Amino acid sequence: MYILECNGGLLYTSVTNDVCRGLEEHQLGRSKSCFTYKRGPLKLLWYEVFKEIEQAIFFEKKIKKCSSNKKRALAEGDGNMLQILAEYRNTSYFKYKPSGLDFSLY
Repeated sequence: MYILECNGGLLYTSVTNDVCRGLEEHQLGRSKSCFTYKRGPLKLLWYEVFKEIEQAIFFEKKIKKCSSNKKRALAEGDGNMLQILAEYRNTSYFKYKPSGLDFSLY
């Protein structure tokens, strides 16, 4: 599973069994996705190797639903930011959010 950054900052998430080959296919327009070919150059932001393809697909589906900020936090290994972003979207969190935190930055 991997996350690519396209020209202009857009993010693309997918699954492959060979990240290097997948990136090359996207760069050359040989992948199933015209989205990435038209938005090059591409940058590999993050990837994870899974033992089972089912695990990778499951994780990819979850990540695709995430905001760009969450995907970037994942790519940067920022667990604290992921936690803050997850709490920020939780509607009950708005009601009971701790005072002194400035969420306008997120």
